[in-house]
Amino acid sequence: MPAVQLLLLACLVGGVGARTAQFQKANDRSGRCQYTFSVASPSESSCPEQGQAMSAIQELQRDSSEQRATLQSTEARLSSLEALLHRLTSGQPAGPLETQQGLQSELEALRREREQLETQTRELESAYSNLVRDKSALEEEKRRLQAENEDLARRLESSSQEVASLRRGQCPQAHSSSQDVPSGSREECGELVWVGEPITLRTAETITGKYGVWMRDPQAAFPYTQETTWRIDTVGTDVRQVFEYDLIRQFTQGYPSKVHVLPRPLESTGAVVYRGSLYFQAAESRTVLRYDLRTETLKAEKEIPGAGYHGQFPYSWGGYTDIDLAVDEIGLWVIYSTEAAKGAIVLSKLNPETLELERTWETNIRKQSVANAFIICGTLYTVSSYSSPDATVNFAYDTGTGSSKALTVPFKNRYKYSSMIDYNPLERKLFAWDNFNMVSYDIKLSRM
Repeated sequence: MPAVQLLLLACLVGGVGARTAQFQKANDRSGRCQYTFSVASPSESSCPEQGQAMSAIQELQRDSSEQRATLQSTEARLSSLEALLHRLTSGQPAGPLETQQGLQSELEALRREREQLETQTRELESAYSNLVRDKSALEEEKRRLQAENEDLARRLESSSQEVASLRRGQCPQAHSSSQDVPSGSREECGELVWVGEPITLRTAETITGKYGVWMRDPQAAFPYTQETTWRIDTVGTDVRQVFEYDLIRQFTQGYPSKVHVLPRPLESTGAVVYRGSLYFQAAESRTVLRYDLRTETLKAEKEIPGAGYHGQFPYSWGGYTDIDLAVDEIGLWVIYSTEAAKGAIVLSKLNPETLELERTWETNIRKQSVANAFIICGTLYTVSSYSSPDATVNFAYDTGTGSSKALTVPFKNRYKYSSMIDYNPLERKLFAWDNFNMVSYDIKLSRM
């Protein structure tokens, strides 16, 4: 092969395949100049035959053609991109007329949406302003109604006090050795002569209701009525729940309208409701508390001087009933005993607002010898047994005369475990809790 052709072949192979070619010249053995080219094979470890070498050259040529085509395609795309970039940077249209029209339509649609959003925003702002004005008007109306309610509550309270004053005015003062004490009227008050059969209103559902207390307010204060009923299950170490029922029907069916949680636990079954407040003994203390049911706050507390508590002087059935509160036509009372009285029942009249003791009487009835006690028209009555089906109201102590006497008025413990007996002067009934059952008794008083 001539030297020029060899040189061209070396250039072709070196350029196309990017392989290293070596060129050498030297004299052969006869002294003639000889040109030599060396090309390294990319994949062959030894020299192929002549036909194989031609195949390798042809393969290299095909590779070179493909690379040139790829390069030309890339150059064409690059030229197109450069032209597009030039049009964009010089402000020229980026596409045909149809594309420009589509962009214009989309722009107009966006403008219309913007106008709609602005209109909706203005409408919402107007509606919000109207709501703010309505809210202000409602708040003003709420303040006006609250003021009217407070005025009505004051008027109702004043009316209740007038009714209480009238009732007290109907009970003439009876003279004792040291002070005039209301003892009952000839028309409304008298001695207990009869207790009817127990009427069962409802039964407690759980073991916590074996003992308890239920009550209604004889001088109900707004927002409560004569039907509003309260109930407390007293089995437990931390008794705080007071169930409130707006209607008697709700009470008998067991659907409370509200549950109060007392700020301090109570002890025993001696709680009462009077003039809108719950009066109860704080657990493991001789302190009596006044809890306002409407505002759900403690309004007053008073330690009963020397009173036994937490099992020192309970009723015969037990239950930490050392301090027993009671309500009658005259007002609020507390029944207890002291070390000084040597276990005999002590009776004190309480101020319902401050819980201050207004007057105290010491009886000759041993507290632990009776099952329970209640007060009617200023007279203390005791029950002989909490479990006997045929118990009696066995003693009466008249605070007007300071004397006591024995009675034998039949009293039925239908369920044989009475843990609470209280008098409601408005309904003229006894309320009792007898072994899970809430019962009431009709009564009769003798005419004075």
